[in-house]
Amino acid sequence: MQTFQTEVEAADAMHQAYQNIKREISKVIIGQEEVINRLLTAIFCQGHCLLIGVPGLAKTLLVQTIASALELEFNRIQFTPDLMPSDILGAETLDQERNFKFIKGAIFANIILADEINRTPPKTQSALLEAMQEYAVTIAGKRYELSRPFFVLATQNPIEQEGTYPLPEAQLDRFMFNIMLTYPSYEAEVEIVKNTTSSKVNQVEKVISGKEIQAFQQLVRKVPIADNVVEYLVKLVHKTRPNTAAASPQANKYLEWGAGPRASQYLALGAKCNALLRGSYTPEIQDVKAVAVDILRHRLVRNFKAEAEGISIEQIIHNIMNEIR
Repeated sequence: MQTFQTEVEAADAMHQAYQNIKREISKVIIGQEEVINRLLTAIFCQGHCLLIGVPGLAKTLLVQTIASALELEFNRIQFTPDLMPSDILGAETLDQERNFKFIKGAIFANIILADEINRTPPKTQSALLEAMQEYAVTIAGKRYELSRPFFVLATQNPIEQEGTYPLPEAQLDRFMFNIMLTYPSYEAEVEIVKNTTSSKVNQVEKVISGKEIQAFQQLVRKVPIADNVVEYLVKLVHKTRPNTAAASPQANKYLEWGAGPRASQYLALGAKCNALLRGSYTPEIQDVKAVAVDILRHRLVRNFKAEAEGISIEQIIHNIMNEIR
């Protein structure tokens, strides 16, 4: 693992590593630069992501490719109605000598793809979400630490809602980002078809190790942030809370519920990381704005008026940001 003399040197190395990772991912994934940026930001901030998109948009391939470039162990869990917590966490079994032996579940990896998390009952969802929060699991009274770095990408299909168990707001709050994956552009889809229907196989090279990622995670928290940037992001979160002294007219009109303090924490961390990834040493208000929609999207609850008028969460967030001078 490379050692750095100064934090500025470490910041430059992180920016370069980000460019190298993007270069390797682009060998396999066409476009989706914004999504890749958010996923890497979450990893460097020790956060988790909820990714919403229709089937066939290469969500699994994207995560596998990132895991390959980061030299991390990857596991995919397909969530189904009959999935049990022990299928994720593991369980104790009797060996040939009739001693209890713990068999690790799929959660014991660095990157977990929780595919269609809303297809499994709340009991199984909670098993995963507890591991996300505690970075450990408890089986038969014994605690087992998870490997670090540890990152969960959960996907949801926005089309089919029959037989699903939507995540409640309290559980959604544990995800740093809620990312909307859209269809590729015409030009990108042409490239996708060319690349995926030929015999050519692109190999992704390892760029950084798990220990280097952990060093960059510590670096993000050391980044200085100016008071005016902190005040901006806290003011933004406060304005999302309807029927409070600082509430925005948009919040009072269109929101049932606003964001909590965890949103402010993630906005600060996300802004710091976004600054580092673009080659700056300290975040500006533009860095807060860059990550705000994906951080706030799943923390705000629209009221009936917003739904009836077709006002989206994204519109409300942008309108509130435009109010702050």
